[in-house]
Amino acid sequence: MDETSEREPMTRARRQLVGVLVALFAAMLLYKVLHAGGLEQTALFYVGLPAFIALAVAIGVRPKSATGTALAAVTIGLALAGPLLNEGIVCLVLAAPLFYLLAVIIAAPIDLARRSARKSRGGRAHAFATVPLIALLALEGTGAYELPRDGIVAVTRTIAMSPAQFERNLASPPHFAAPKPVFLQIPFPRPQQSEGTGLGVGAHRVIAFNPHRSLGIGSHPTPRSMRLAITAHTPGHVRFAVTHDTALARWLDLRSAEVTWQPSPTGRTEVTWTLHYRRTFDPGWYFGPIQKYGMEQAAAYLSDTFSHPTAPATTPSAAPAGTSTR
Repeated sequence: MDETSEREPMTRARRQLVGVLVALFAAMLLYKVLHAGGLEQTALFYVGLPAFIALAVAIGVRPKSATGTALAAVTIGLALAGPLLNEGIVCLVLAAPLFYLLAVIIAAPIDLARRSARKSRGGRAHAFATVPLIALLALEGTGAYELPRDGIVAVTRTIAMSPAQFERNLASPPHFAAPKPVFLQIPFPRPQQSEGTGLGVGAHRVIAFNPHRSLGIGSHPTPRSMRLAITAHTPGHVRFAVTHDTALARWLDLRSAEVTWQPSPTGRTEVTWTLHYRRTFDPGWYFGPIQKYGMEQAAAYLSDTFSHPTAPATTPSAAPAGTSTR
């Protein structure tokens, strides 16, 4: 066999590897620029960055499958994102489908063009066909435009206890069990304990969550908590306003939680939890449905948490307004 033909695959492989590494290095520099400009939660990051990686790889190397190489490059980039960019596992899990989708959108036209027997150069030109669409999507949240951010979810459950029993539960520190929904099995912040009792206006709750652990090199766990104040209490209705949050603020802006309850015809209690929040991640067409679904699961989790008997605690009538614990 010709020695030149033996070396050619090695040369092509090296070029492909160099192209991938150069694209990833440039993407990391782009991330630093976006982070410095406060744009790391915008579509410019979650759409522009993976599109840049896929486009650079698809145009810069000559693989047998542009789509396969682009997906491999994105996979390597996601693996490096945690340790090098100090991201957490939740960010990687939620962003991965979007990154892979954009890689396919960029690289698939090249493979389709090759299958139709077009020249390699023509195939590469097809990669630029989606650039205007990607650029438009990437501008969301940068000041050019943005989709509606405010969201409301409500979950209603009928629980096996009287309204008075439920109100006593709501006035007492809850017992937080492991969440049952599969979606909440993703390592989101999980409540561990709560301080504060009573349902008088001005009463507070301080909820401690499991410490935050990023994948960054040399990172240390940091405590997370949420502080809520009761801003309204009428028969069968309580509103908790979030006054301080280091637990969910990285993912969304939770504004308030309202709970209403009333007796049901079956002798049980019908309870409705309503969460008001604001989306902080772009693009909205991707993160909006994810955050809404997550909030629905969180509301269901709250309903389950307060539907079980708790130890005797201060009743709402005995708790003075303004009761606060830290």
